[in-house]
Amino acid sequence: MTSVQHVPSFTVAQRFAMTTNRYEVVASDGTPVGFAEQKRMALKEKVTFFADESRTRPAFSFTARNVMDLGGGYDVADAEGASLGSFRKLFGQSLLRTTFVLEGDGFTGTGQERSQLVAVLRRFTDVPFLRFHFDVVDDATGSPLMSVERAASVRDRYEVSVPDPRVDVRLAAAFAVGLDALLGR
Repeated sequence: MTSVQHVPSFTVAQRFAMTTNRYEVVASDGTPVGFAEQKRMALKEKVTFFADESRTRPAFSFTARNVMDLGGGYDVADAEGASLGSFRKLFGQSLLRTTFVLEGDGFTGTGQERSQLVAVLRRFTDVPFLRFHFDVVDDATGSPLMSVERAASVRDRYEVSVPDPRVDVRLAAAFAVGLDALLGR
């Protein structure tokens, strides 16, 4: 594993593009964390984060372990391919409330939608400004690892809080973008 780059809070904003999903990740102090791009309709999901807005210098990425897997696992790696961690959806537990497992160096956490009501509403309606929240807690201690909160807006925008310094900002950003991209937002 590479050394941890911790950022306690950042924003993920989706940008309009015709053939790709694009995201801008910015730390709360205004420092760019990365610019992500996901090709739509790919058989095997891969989202690359770039260090620059012109998307010429890859910084990190997450890649699906398998092609079109319902309980898919995603590996997060830095630009050189070193592992930063992973996340995977728990298919059975996600039927009523989406649930993910987040793993990094020295921790494993479970993340779940905070509200059962919002989780059910999301499955049966497409309200563009519906807020939802994911809280990820350390499985060993129960302490918060990170949270992702969708802002009430027409465009997808997320406020991400990462109180645990063990969580690398690249892993947290990959997870936050993954929530949007993989939940079909």
